[in-house]
Parts: sequence; structure tokens; C-alpha cells
Amino acid sequence: MQKSPMNDIVPPPSPSTALLDAFLGRRAALLRYFAARIGEADAQDIVQEIYLRVVSARGNAEVLHPGGYLYRLGNNILLDRLRQDRARVRRDSDWHEVHHHASVGGEEVSDTVPQDEALIARDQLQRMRLALADLPQAVQTSFRLHKIDGLTHAQVAERMGVSRSLIEKHMMSALRHLSQRLDR
Repeated sequence: MQKSPMNDIVPPPSPSTALLDAFLGRRAALLRYFAARIGEADAQDIVQEIYLRVVSARGNAEVLHPGGYLYRLGNNILLDRLRQDRARVRRDSDWHEVHHHASVGGEEVSDTVPQDEALIARDQLQRMRLALADLPQAVQTSFRLHKIDGLTHAQVAERMGVSRSLIEKHMMSALRHLSQRLDR
């Protein structure tokens, strides 16, 4: 039996497979590149985010220059994080300005918190921590990323690799649980 030339044809790799292979081959170089710019821990976060986006890019168009694409993707992720950090700093600064430099009737109000209020706040924070600890890990993570780190539901969903609607359900569950626990 003769071997047909068609049997020797290997289908080209799918775009996501080719991109994943490019990522795997360049992972160490990407890590070094970003570590030199932002430090080891943050670089690992960026490279992990690149991986998550590459894996979730199944079925997308073929990338002609995977190496350049991966570095551009990482730089875009880095820029997004810098924008988020800048927005967070601006938001915190505005909050601090409003809450710590108030005046009443033209007189400056002290921004120091009375000791009894500080104790109450500390107690509420401890109760919240305990209430959060009762929740499943995925719900805790969703809550922390959205309410504490300031990410949008879409960003939390992307980071956790789940749907936005699941994040919304996690948030409703967490808020309902906290409301019940803290109202006691």
C-alpha cells in the first residue's frame, strides 16, 4: 500500500496553541523584562495575567508576531494597572481631603478620631473580618478584589477566570452575609 502525500500533511497549530507555545517559550524572558521595570512580585502578576489572557484567547485570530504581541499585551496590562493605581491614589486623596480637612462655620475641624470611635471602628473591622472568613474562598476573593482593591466586576471576573454574572452573585452573597452578621 502506497503512502499518500496527504497523510504527511500536518495541520497548522491553532492560533491559541501557537500563542501559548510562544508564551511558554518566552515566559522566563517576559518575567525578566517586567521584573527589571517593576520588581519581581509585580512582574510575576503581569506574566500570570498574560498567561490567563493567552489561554482565554482560544479561537481568536492568528497573531503574526507572537513575541511582540506578548510584550505588548504585558505592557498594556502594566499600563492598566498604573491607571488603576493612579485612580485609586486620586480617589483616596479626595476622600482624605473631604474627610480630614473639613470646616464647620469657617472653623477647621480636627481630623483626629476620638478614642471611643476608634475602638468601635476597630471592633466593627474585626467583626467584618470574622464574617468574611465564614464565606467560601471564591466569594472572599471577589469581595476583596472589588471592594478593597477597587477592581470592576469585569476585571475581577477576568482575573479569576469566571463570568461577570458569577462575580455579581458572589458580591450579592457577600454583602447579604455581611449585612446579616454585622446587624446583630
